[in-house]
Amino acid sequence: MATSLEDLLKRAVEANASDIHFKVGSPPVIRVDGELTRMRDLPSLKPADTEAISAALLSDRAARVFKQDNEVDFAFGRADLGRFRVNIYRQRGSVSLVLRRVVPGVPGLDRLGLPPIVRKLTSEHNGLVLVTGPSGSGRSTTLAAMVDHINATRPVAIVTVEDPIEVLFPDKLAVVTQREIGVDTSGYGEAVRRAMRQDADVIMLSEIADSPSAAAAIAAAETGHLVLAAMHTSDPADTITRLVNFFPDSLKSTARSQLALHLRGVVSQRLVDASNGGRVLATEILTGNNRIQELVLDSAGRDAYIEMMRESEFFGMQTFDQSLFGLVRADRVTVGTALPHVRNTHEFRARAIEAGVEV
Repeated sequence: MATSLEDLLKRAVEANASDIHFKVGSPPVIRVDGELTRMRDLPSLKPADTEAISAALLSDRAARVFKQDNEVDFAFGRADLGRFRVNIYRQRGSVSLVLRRVVPGVPGLDRLGLPPIVRKLTSEHNGLVLVTGPSGSGRSTTLAAMVDHINATRPVAIVTVEDPIEVLFPDKLAVVTQREIGVDTSGYGEAVRRAMRQDADVIMLSEIADSPSAAAAIAAAETGHLVLAAMHTSDPADTITRLVNFFPDSLKSTARSQLALHLRGVVSQRLVDASNGGRVLATEILTGNNRIQELVLDSAGRDAYIEMMRESEFFGMQTFDQSLFGLVRADRVTVGTALPHVRNTHEFRARAIEAGVEV
């Protein structure tokens, strides 16, 4: 490949791309504002090209993991380019790579478009706060903004457990320790258990994806820590169900009781195309109160949670439909763009017409 990796990454950064894909048989592909675009002025990649790119990025440790597992995640940084989250894997026998750009610095909670209740959740002294959404929804950015806000406003000890570390947090008012899976610790569960012995007040997990991490997160919340974590779930109801289902049947009742008592909030999010270009954040938010505890304990279905969130604005809750309607009224999102993300399209259209919004 005639173009160097450094030049390709510079082009991606200049285009404000969030991701860059390297796959045999195709030119490099970048994602800008959610849309994939091939760099058609470049030739299709050959096996030797992707192997050379991976060799330039892999550390000795990452190379060993890749050789053993045929896939590996790690972070890569250059002073002139910034940081990237790298995934290298094999497909159809060849090496492929995806680099996700980590934008320098941490945007503030307000700048991200998060409602005020998220700031309040960061002031909790114990319990579990979950940030959820599909890939590319900005979960990692929201978690980083929450950690940075705590770092700047509270004299506490923060331990992050990440796979990989994406954002570096210099100490501000807080003391921040960052541990990377596979480099500093063997896994989420073990790292959280250790953090409870490391004088941590706040523990952040970049993902809860299995039983050990779920059990460790709930145990840490139960012992008086504030735990912030991400999950790959679509909404608060799905999040609660998924979290309980990480446990075997014999422990589900106990897990549900613990979750009901210690859940402080779920912030589910999606990025939606904005009317003036770019993307804007829509959120569905559940906060813990007595009624939510009852729903968790009763294994309530999605509709019960949606109804509770819709009627609990006083507690900072809102549904995706309410969030999207607010964005439409503010002229930040068009009705046509919002509708694919809305649960009740008929009601949404009716409300828009009633509000004088063009449908």
